[in-house]
Amino acid sequence: MTDAPAPTGAPLRLFNSLTRALEIFTPVHPGEARVYSCGPTVYNYPHIGNMRAYVFADVLGRTLSSKGYKLTHVINITDVGHLTDDADAGEDKLEKAAAEKAQSIWDIARHYTEAYWADIKALNIREPAHWSIATDYVPQMIAFAKAIADKHCYELDSGLYFDTSTVADYGRLARAGTEEGESRIDPVDGKRHAADFAIWRKTPPGEKRQMEWDSPWGKGAPGWHLECSVMSEALLGFPFDIHTGGIDHREIHHPNEIAQNQAHSCSADSGARLWMHNNFLVERSGKMSKSSGDFLRLQLLIDKGYHPLAYRLMCLQAHYRSELEFSWEGLGAALTRLKRMVMAAERLKNETPGDAAHPKLAPCREKFDAAISDDLGTPIALTALEEALAMKKVDAGAKRTLVAEMDAVLGLALFETARADLRLRPRAATITEAEIEAILLRRKQARADKDFAASDALRDELAAQGVEVMDGDPLGWDWRLEI
Repeated sequence: MTDAPAPTGAPLRLFNSLTRALEIFTPVHPGEARVYSCGPTVYNYPHIGNMRAYVFADVLGRTLSSKGYKLTHVINITDVGHLTDDADAGEDKLEKAAAEKAQSIWDIARHYTEAYWADIKALNIREPAHWSIATDYVPQMIAFAKAIADKHCYELDSGLYFDTSTVADYGRLARAGTEEGESRIDPVDGKRHAADFAIWRKTPPGEKRQMEWDSPWGKGAPGWHLECSVMSEALLGFPFDIHTGGIDHREIHHPNEIAQNQAHSCSADSGARLWMHNNFLVERSGKMSKSSGDFLRLQLLIDKGYHPLAYRLMCLQAHYRSELEFSWEGLGAALTRLKRMVMAAERLKNETPGDAAHPKLAPCREKFDAAISDDLGTPIALTALEEALAMKKVDAGAKRTLVAEMDAVLGLALFETARADLRLRPRAATITEAEIEAILLRRKQARADKDFAASDALRDELAAQGVEVMDGDPLGWDWRLEI
């Protein structure tokens, strides 16, 4: 057996939510990196706050690949078992959506899964090695539950519940004893402890679910937490390297996963060596909640004329563990920054790739690697990328190679995106691009003829239709639609 190649660059340090400390990444299997990311519950469209988690996980995966690790990344699709309050009360989110829309639950799941995949593609997020669909693993979930039931579970009329007192140090990931604790768990009649959670939920007498299976505890459906334990073990093996998710999962879902993993392995092993969580995207108007029915989807940003990669860049401008406030002004600034990068990269597209280890480029390369190796420091990594793009009197081929290496980690698709791609047409616009260009041509001639009254009139004509003429724009962007 040959030794795995040594990772490249600076040692990769990542923040482990379990220990609340930075740790040097040391893979379970030399030369490999096995990562599991909690995916969406496909009862509705994902909002842009949901998508921040996948931009973060994508940068993590790209970083591991850039360091030379063979990456196996799994993202699950939850199409059963997730209740409406994220704990143990309320209806199943998929069953509820199907009832409200009078559609098959399978059709609901497929529609929203495909919508999520479209957002993944639009944000230039790499496909994982596996999309694991929860309903494909129900037999394995039943087997997992049977294996732990005698020592760690008890049965009630409503289902099979996990007794959290049967594992050591339950809730240490959430730090429930030292931080704010958990207040979202609703009481269930007969539970031994407030934190106990459902492993299997029985179909209530007289009811018929669209998704239900036979089990030793009666007809019903698996609990939400069970699926991730089962699928991560099946596809990655225990222990694996990294488990990611939003910071909200740190409080209930992931502690419950860890408890199940400990019970199944008969040890204190949490399943993953590192647990990593991205912070929230904050939007002050309150449109980050799907309950309003009018929430911020990626498609809304596109409809307003913002390229989805501008939102990816907006995410990268903040550290993944920091709150990120969304605003239209901030998104516009990110789009302008992206335009500058794309325009600089366009000048390198046709260059023959050279040696990125060029001495003059070394400071940029070292700055980038140090930033990304320090718990995915994308804000500083972005400045290193911009410094490389702006560097003059350096071999253009070497510069192209270095920019490509940096972009392979940040995922901004600088060499695949053209300037024209970033000028999206807002959905509400009625004027065509051909009409805009024709009016601009007339205006250009009027200005050449020093007929400024005609020039101003044409500018006003465009403004009335939502077109801003960007005279003097240093980027040379002639116009944009403001709807």
